[in-house]
Amino acid sequence: MHRVTVAVDPPYDVVVGPGAAAELRAVVGPFRRVVVVSQARVLDEHRAALGDAFGREPWIVTIGDGEAAKSLSTVEALCGELARGGLLRGDLVVAFGGGVVGDTAGFAAAVYHRGVAVAQVPTTVLGQVDAAIGGKTAVNLAEGKNLVGAFHQPIAVIADTTILATLPDAEFRSGLGEVAKYAVMPEGDGVVELLRLHTDRVLARDPVVLADLVAACAAIKANVVAEDPEERIGAERGADGAGRASLNYGHTFAHALETTGAYSFAHGEAVAVGLIFAVNLARALERVGLDAVDRVHGVVAGLGLPVSVPGDADRAELLVTMRRDKKATGGLTFVLPGPSGLELVDDPPDRALDAAFAAVGA
Repeated sequence: MHRVTVAVDPPYDVVVGPGAAAELRAVVGPFRRVVVVSQARVLDEHRAALGDAFGREPWIVTIGDGEAAKSLSTVEALCGELARGGLLRGDLVVAFGGGVVGDTAGFAAAVYHRGVAVAQVPTTVLGQVDAAIGGKTAVNLAEGKNLVGAFHQPIAVIADTTILATLPDAEFRSGLGEVAKYAVMPEGDGVVELLRLHTDRVLARDPVVLADLVAACAAIKANVVAEDPEERIGAERGADGAGRASLNYGHTFAHALETTGAYSFAHGEAVAVGLIFAVNLARALERVGLDAVDRVHGVVAGLGLPVSVPGDADRAELLVTMRRDKKATGGLTFVLPGPSGLELVDDPPDRALDAAFAAVGA
């Protein structure tokens, strides 16, 4: 079992490993009232494990599936359920599911009674390596992804890697997009080495190797979050590096691709293409050489992830959506690699954008 501490105030642990769900009993024990927020399809697979972790039948509230469920209307309905069930400010919300559940339940916990405690129990690769860690919660608007949200750190993250065996192939592969992101970050050598040695066991969902991989990604995120808990460094132009915004490497293009495609493209796959876009944009700006492009392409392709957009993609629509990105300061803003690591770059020239769009077939 791995324990990765996220050194914010107060600190909390990300517990990773086969059978880690058993740790949930100690987390929920001190609370008077606990509600589990999940989805019907997740409960169909894991209700027994959830009951074992609680030692009793828990109070469960379900939300819908897919990015359409990450909405203000879902948050309103969920908070209504919490109020009718008597959840008070000193009680606990447990988010038991993938990124949609973690983001939506986390945001509801952030705003209900102006903030109640939340524990994250991610059941997807995406959730375990990234989304459940760091307290970023949000829901979508028609105009873009994750535009309404709050920072609300969990009291614990429990990542049971045996749960990943039940994921549909497409969902498992999608989560590897965030793994690819960590592998190609400057701090990602440990992730690259695990993939070099054990890609076949990762793809076979070996829970022990997955625990090593999830813990390695979680450690990178924990260090970045501790340095910049609320993404303030990235908001200050002229600061050294991108701070927590570095975790959005590949995400400006990815979020636009998801939004313009009505979420027909899975998040992790969009991130994979976004990484290809970003490194080619950096290459066109002479921030990195061809070796960096080849490295990112090799990691993404090696995990069986897409390296280009599916079908037709409307460049003009993508640009409009990217200008609404949370990092933007009135134009286009990207997290790009360079000689000093990952940095925020504003308004690259059209010739560089042309090269990046061409690289991903848009």
